[in-house]
Amino acid sequence: MYRRLIFPLLSQVDPETAHERTLSLLEYGQSWAGRPFLHRLAGHIPQQPIKVLGLTFPNVLGMAAGFDKDVRVVTGLAALGFGHVEVGTLTPRPQEGNPRPRIFRLMLDNALINRMGFPNEGVGTAVPRLKKLAQQPHDFVLGVSLGKQKETPLAEAAQDYVVVMQAVYPYADYLAVNISSPNTPGLRDLQGGDYLGHLLRALTAENQKLAYHHQLTPRPLLVKIAPDLTRVELDEMLTAVQNAGVDGIIATNTTLSRDGLLTAAQEEAGGLSGRPLADRSTEIIAHIHRETNGRIPIIGVGGIFSAADICAKLEAGAVLVQLYTSLIYEGPTLPGRLLREMGKGIKG
Repeated sequence: MYRRLIFPLLSQVDPETAHERTLSLLEYGQSWAGRPFLHRLAGHIPQQPIKVLGLTFPNVLGMAAGFDKDVRVVTGLAALGFGHVEVGTLTPRPQEGNPRPRIFRLMLDNALINRMGFPNEGVGTAVPRLKKLAQQPHDFVLGVSLGKQKETPLAEAAQDYVVVMQAVYPYADYLAVNISSPNTPGLRDLQGGDYLGHLLRALTAENQKLAYHHQLTPRPLLVKIAPDLTRVELDEMLTAVQNAGVDGIIATNTTLSRDGLLTAAQEEAGGLSGRPLADRSTEIIAHIHRETNGRIPIIGVGGIFSAADICAKLEAGAVLVQLYTSLIYEGPTLPGRLLREMGKGIKG
């Protein structure tokens, strides 16, 4: 019904406006009055817990960062079946992001292009919402994506990440370092050279300090990487990640590649997500798993539309997966359907 009736209507609306309406519906759905509606959409969610990163995830499927930038609909997304939700990316101060329009549907390709530029209300607005979530009983895992302010020079980027990390630390189950969005000028330069080593050392040291200060177990720290790294760049990044003692890798963010696309909007600037990214992200997962002998947990992201896509990521070496774009095209029943198919051993 969603694909035949609802999505054609939504596709007549600007993508960002459609997204805002979706968030509003989820906000209603996660209220006491609307909760039965979300549970009907989700259907039966099989329990398939997995222990990784020192945490117990209800299942392997998560919502990728970018969908819930300001921590508005975490419980709504969990009610649809997501075992973990990664919110953000958050920056130290409010940020408008890039000018609109900045999201484009590539419907022939089951893809999106976005050039959002980390629009968010700032970590100060997010913290009370994160605190409220942490105080409520829940079984989902909550990740927070950390970012830097657009105007902050790369040489000073570590301090931005530390500021966000300090603010969210008591409430996040894990922390994701976003150094791979293509929509903040120069950000991807943090993935290599002296910048990466300095940043990761600063964050792992801060992780230990904050754990001691709050009397908590150190939060798992993951790095989200781009799919456009060369083999040499990827191996250099892996060396830096292992030397710094980072806990995991999220592979991958959006791509700048436009290979094989059919939709005219492919000419828009920004990062591409969705079906065309599936094979490349899986290749990177397999490389990381092979080069690290499986020692670094990987969250696989990119092009997940089916149970077969999830299995491909897991077989390549991922321990968890995330999606975003397919939810736009397939609708709110997708997480429950995928998890039921996984529970039955269905791969396609």
